[in-house]
Parts: sequence; C-alpha cells; structure tokens
Amino acid sequence: FRLSTSLVGLLSGICLIVGTMIGSGIFISPKSVLLYSGAVGPCLLIWTACGVLSTLGALCYAELGTMITKSGGEYPYLMEAFGSIVAYLYSWTTIMVLKPSSFAIITLSFAEYASTPFYPGCSPPLIVTKCLAAAAILVITSINCLSVKLASYVQNFFTAAKLLIILVIVVAGIVMLAQGKTENFSNSFDGTTTSFGAIGLAFYNGLWAYDGWNQLNFITEELKNPFRNLPLAIVIGIPLVTVCYVLVNVAYFTVMTTTELLLSPAVAVTFGDRVLYPASWIVPLFVVFSTFGSANGSCFTAGRLVYASGREGHMVKILSYINVKRYTPAPALIFNGVLAIFYTIPADINTLINYFSFAQWFFYGLTALALIVMRFTRKNLDRPVKIPVVLAGIMVLVSCYLVLAPIIDKPELEYLYCTIFIFSGLILYYPFVYRKVNWGRKIMRPITMHLQLLMDVAPPEKTE
Repeated sequence: FRLSTSLVGLLSGICLIVGTMIGSGIFISPKSVLLYSGAVGPCLLIWTACGVLSTLGALCYAELGTMITKSGGEYPYLMEAFGSIVAYLYSWTTIMVLKPSSFAIITLSFAEYASTPFYPGCSPPLIVTKCLAAAAILVITSINCLSVKLASYVQNFFTAAKLLIILVIVVAGIVMLAQGKTENFSNSFDGTTTSFGAIGLAFYNGLWAYDGWNQLNFITEELKNPFRNLPLAIVIGIPLVTVCYVLVNVAYFTVMTTTELLLSPAVAVTFGDRVLYPASWIVPLFVVFSTFGSANGSCFTAGRLVYASGREGHMVKILSYINVKRYTPAPALIFNGVLAIFYTIPADINTLINYFSFAQWFFYGLTALALIVMRFTRKNLDRPVKIPVVLAGIMVLVSCYLVLAPIIDKPELEYLYCTIFIFSGLILYYPFVYRKVNWGRKIMRPITMHLQLLMDVAPPEKTE
C-alpha cells in the first residue's frame, strides 16, 4: 500500500503553505515583534526581513525537494547528507515536541477566540479553552484520517477565509491612511532597540508567525508534478504572505499607537472594534477560521513526518502503516493528535515553544548546510531547481545567529534542558534502531498485529 498520490495540485499546495503560515500569528505576534524592536520603523523592517528570510529558506527547500522527492520535510535531506543519527535526532525532536506542541498552541488560540464571545467582560475559564482545543484536535485528526482530498478541501476553504479577513483589514488600513491617519509613522525609528538578543527575539516572534514555509516538503510524494508545483507554490505563496503581513501591520499602526498596540489583548480584535464597528464581530470569527485552517495544515504535514520516520525504522513500524481503504497514514496522524492533546494540559506551553524555537532553527540551518554538503557529496543527483549556493550559506549564518543570540544575551537553564532532551533520543537509538534488539521486536510484534487489525492498516510499499 502507498499514500494517495497526485491529490495535491498547485492551488492546494499554495493553500497549504499560505493556510499554515497565516494562523493566529499575524493577529497576536505584532505585539511581541514591536516589544523587542522598540519602534514602528524597525518593527515593519523586521516583518519584511522575516518574509525575505522565509523565502530564502523555502528556495533552499525547493532545490532539496525536487532533488529528493520523498515526504517528511527535512528528514530525508538530513538522512541523505549526514546519515541516520542526525535524521533520527531531527525526527525524535520534531515528532515528540515541535509538531504536536505547535498543533496544541494553534488549537489553544482557536479555543480562546472561539470561547471569548460567550464570556463578555472576562477571560474564558482554562478548562473550557483546553476542552475546546482537545475537541478541535480530535475533529482535525479525524478529517485527516478520513481522506486526503477532504483535508485538502478544508485547507482551501479556510485559506480563502483568512485571505478575505486580511483583505478587509488591509483595505480598512488604506482608507485610514487616505484620511490622513499617518501620525504613528512620523519619527518611526525613535526608541529603536540596539540589543543583540532583543533583535534576535523580535525575529523569533516574527518568524513564528511565518512558520510553515517548509510545509509542502512534508508531502512531496502526494504532490502532482512536484518538479513544477513545489517551486511554483513556494514562489507564489511566501511573497503573498509577506505582503499580507506587512500591509496588515501598517493597517494596525493607522489606528493604534505603539503603547495601545502593546496593551491590546488581541491586536486584530482591537483594530476591528475601532474601525469596523458595528461589524467588528467578523474579526474574531475569521481569526477562529484562520487558526482552525492553520491547525489542519499542521496536522496534515506532521502525520507525513511520523509516517516517513516509521518507514525508515526510526519510529515503531505501526506508525508507517497506511489505512487500506482510505490510503491515509492513520496511525501517524492519531499518534500526533494524542501527543497534541497531552500538550494542551500544561499551563505555559508558550514557554516550551520559546525554548524549542532554537532547536527548530538549528535544524533549519542544518538542512541548508545539507544542501551545501550535497553539492560536493551527491554531484550526480538530478537538480531540476538549482539555487546559488550563497543563499544556502546566508541561511546557515542567519540560523546560527537565531540559535545563539538569545542564549548569549540571556543564558537560561531551559536551553540546556532542551539540548539534553534532543540528545536523549540516542538512548533509544542505540538498542532499538542501531542494534535492533530481539526482545524489542518480540514485545512490539503482537502489539503491532492487534493495532493493525483495530485500525485496518497495512505496511507501506518499499521506497528506493
């Protein structure tokens, strides 16, 4: 059995990139970027620079994705360039922490926006938002287990919805500018921060809103004509998101001073209350749509990494099995969903993401380095897309800065704990992946068989 092929076309590919990138970030992150950058001017420059950086990274991934047409994001590229251990540590960190915690954060944002109207004048109780987030995870995981086509339609619909609300905000901002609301743009560089670490943190928060630029590489095997559609979707999707983000921020600053923006609990909702009243209710409604669509995209791609890792023997084999009727990686999707529900339980999940962001950028940098390494070690591989190697070099340097700047500026033990967690994966790697101990197989064989019958799944085809 193999995954459904050729179900994701160019439009669906663009919608996956745009739909996953535009989550709740643009409606919340402007506060954090402004807080660390210190003024309107550098804030807008950082949003633009984050877009350029995401495009650079995605161009590197376009070369890698058309050269090695396997699903699983960075995983097959790290495997090809650096071997099994590096790829395993990437899959261990991403599958166990980065993907499910990101899924949990997006659904928690969805739950917060969805439940706020029912609690006027106060914040919704934590138990309500957490139960609603868990329900959203169950619904999204079920959609993705049922059909690739259905998940793709859901993604396209919610991407159209979020582009509509962004258009509304941008047009409202242009109208405000035309009316002469430009006072927040005068002296826009006053108060700019000069701290090495603060600029790094401003980039972190901006790039968190841009995260998702590599999503299409997770589903390469399910793309129609990946050699054409992968680079095209990247070149159309990411500049589109960059333009949207910068224009939305300009719109925010037409009606809010820097202080008001920093004090606002939800920037987009405050904007809606001031500009779109009495129709201001459409902003929180469309933010709910936006976060739901982003969570769907996150779930869609996370399942493919778990599947690819299980197929290579880096995770238990059952995770690489495919539903015999629906051709979806159901065990991988369910595993990711269960972990995400666990991540909705702790109170300060955002702290977790801050500390693990450095791990995310470490792997982005390593993947760009993989491109450079394979220019020398895999010269014979066909490269339908070939970018200047300088771009990959810039990506490596920027990744090093983003990994090291916050640690140098404000060293904290949490970074050490994250590093220990990443390398703790080797404790499982040696006996179960490298040595393939017999007792491990004896334990897993009956479990795999029962789960296979329960979920109606079968092993995938062997890939080259």
